Amino acid sequence: MALPLLRWFGAADVVAAMPPLEERLRLAERTMVALAQPGASELPPKIAIHPRPADSFVHAMPAHLRGDTADDDLVGMKWVAGYATNNALGIASISAVVVLNDPETGVPVAMLDGGPITAERTAAVSGVAIRHFGPGAAATGPGGTHVAVVGAGVQGRSHLPVFGGVLPGCTIHLYDRDTARAETFADVARGTAGIGDVIVESSARAAIEAADVVFTAASFGPKEERQSMTNAWLRPGATVVPIDYATYCAAEVARDAGLFLVDQREQFLANRDAGNFDGYPDPSATIGEAILAGTPRPVGRVVVSHLGVGLADLVFADAIVRAAIAAGRGTTLQR
Repeated sequence: MALPLLRWFGAADVVAAMPPLEERLRLAERTMVALAQPGASELPPKIAIHPRPADSFVHAMPAHLRGDTADDDLVGMKWVAGYATNNALGIASISAVVVLNDPETGVPVAMLDGGPITAERTAAVSGVAIRHFGPGAAATGPGGTHVAVVGAGVQGRSHLPVFGGVLPGCTIHLYDRDTARAETFADVARGTAGIGDVIVESSARAAIEAADVVFTAASFGPKEERQSMTNAWLRPGATVVPIDYATYCAAEVARDAGLFLVDQREQFLANRDAGNFDGYPDPSATIGEAILAGTPRPVGRVVVSHLGVGLADLVFADAIVRAAIAAGRGTTLQR
């Protein structure tokens, strides 16, 4: 039996073959639902090491999606490293590779730059959460839905098309500690389809107090500075989507929420045991469980804390590889 080809897809290939917004949202919802269906997927909590320098991490994220037939199965892994000190070197703090294996033999068949996948699959999961459990039309007033964006980095940028697509006409209230970066981000936001207006705020609290939807993507800081965003910062019916663990969102916000969702229960609980979610309650449900159950949005606040699951990277990578091969992109590697 001849081994299948092994292909490399660099960042330019991945970006060129990235599905359009509605397809990204569909892939993200498919992932969340599969995680909630017994036997549909296998996803252990992230396997982590913590090399020097301080606060660095490297995660192995193996995953398996069981398709309708063996040919539809997905098998693979994301290998992602986070080095905050890279910022001083002028390179990205997060780097990643996604590996897809042939489901029949286990032989690796594709490797992809995981950076663009990480950004877009995370934003798509946020979009699914907001579409199902956001504040809805009742919150819409002058300026449309008001969205707080705390953190003007890669994740903030990848979320802009999602906010514009899911909450058309929305007003963005932006805060970043780097004022120059905030102004650059604001210019990008103003040119994004569906974004109505952009206001650069002087503090995170000012941005959050003005918002119906609160999105936080701040850099992880010292543990003693975490969980600063308390109930007092938030509107009564706010939808809170923190992708920065408990960097901003205080445990009391999750405890008092009408609905507290996570992307995968086991991963959240493992991180809580590791001290990343001190004081947080057990989740009400996972995103997928709530979607399958038709859970209505409660009157009060909703918190959706999604930590990033390797299964989403595989689902996105599979779609990207198919599109890239069809477009003649990618580099065949020697085995």
